[in-house]
Amino acid sequence: MYKILTLNKIAACGLDTLPRDNYEAASSISDPDAILVRSQDMHSMELAGSVKAVARAGAGTNNIPIPQLTEKGIVVFNTPGANANAVKELVILALLLSSRPAIKANAWVNGLAGKGDEIPDLAEKGKSQFVGPELKGKTLGVIGLGAIGAMVANLAISLGMEVIGYDPFLSVNAAWSLDHNVKHAETLDAVYAKADYITIHVPQTNDTKGMINASAIKTMKDGVRIINIARGGLVNNADILAALESGKVAALVTDFASEELLNNEKVICLPHLGASTPEAEDNCAVMACKQLRDFLENGNIVNSVNFPKTVCDNPIPAGGTRLCICHKNVPDVISKFTKILGEAKLNISGMINQAKGELAYNITDVDGKIPEETLRALVGIDTVIKVRPIFG
Repeated sequence: MYKILTLNKIAACGLDTLPRDNYEAASSISDPDAILVRSQDMHSMELAGSVKAVARAGAGTNNIPIPQLTEKGIVVFNTPGANANAVKELVILALLLSSRPAIKANAWVNGLAGKGDEIPDLAEKGKSQFVGPELKGKTLGVIGLGAIGAMVANLAISLGMEVIGYDPFLSVNAAWSLDHNVKHAETLDAVYAKADYITIHVPQTNDTKGMINASAIKTMKDGVRIINIARGGLVNNADILAALESGKVAALVTDFASEELLNNEKVICLPHLGASTPEAEDNCAVMACKQLRDFLENGNIVNSVNFPKTVCDNPIPAGGTRLCICHKNVPDVISKFTKILGEAKLNISGMINQAKGELAYNITDVDGKIPEETLRALVGIDTVIKVRPIFG
């Protein structure tokens, strides 16, 4: 029986993918095998030693202490692309709101309450203060062409926009999904120089934090409109407020509210609505639960943010053992595994080893049950982080 601790409300359609005869999922559970989380901050949590994995029902993992979990050999999953359509639609809405001041217009019209029969004429006379440009024919710069960025770029093309995209790590799958009319920029400066609108779709890292700053804004077109539905830290608030005041930037739409951005007539702050659709929540829950189940039952890793993708399509040998080993990516580790297994007279029927930076993950199938002393010997290797046996 696998025990799953849920830190937030996880959509029932996701939990339903976990067979009830072999899984117990609850918000209060002792010694869980894994954790399902959405937005709850885990940085101050003390995890039980039984935890083998954490699955985030969403793309961002800022609420998870990844380095600390990695040191313990705990695999962290996310669900990239599961909420992509929801975010794409919000980005398109943000583009429209950055151009057409519909929110201000609505507030102004509501202020006419009590004017009775005069309202139609007053509304007609006052509409000129809410003029805004069309998207058609304008240039959209898309920074980051992953699942969301590519969808935004393609839809912008269908709206009649020119699109220029920048992504130095563009995957083959993402490239195939892009409309052929999307132009590829070699540098960020090329995007900044041409774009009337800029939308950001990159993770927040040490390299990207504060990337939209005074230096970057200086190279942009006058009157540029900036959309940030990705991560709040990508934009330097002080710098963009100065640019809004000077008129260099015409508007900012952000999904990340902060004190200094509120009540600025050129800023639209949303309360992190990117994935706030029932469809996105369902998709993320299903994806997270399926990945967690595949890891717990088969040892497979797909969409981990800390360990490499490693998938073994073969079933665990009947009566045998599958070893799932988190280890440092250094020379001579595999030979140490095979030596220990050989000394225990255990036949290796299959092996996969994948690396990601300084870390690696190994799946080794052996015939027969592994004795405890053999497991202890594997754990005792100084470059091994964690060993988990799954018995067939």
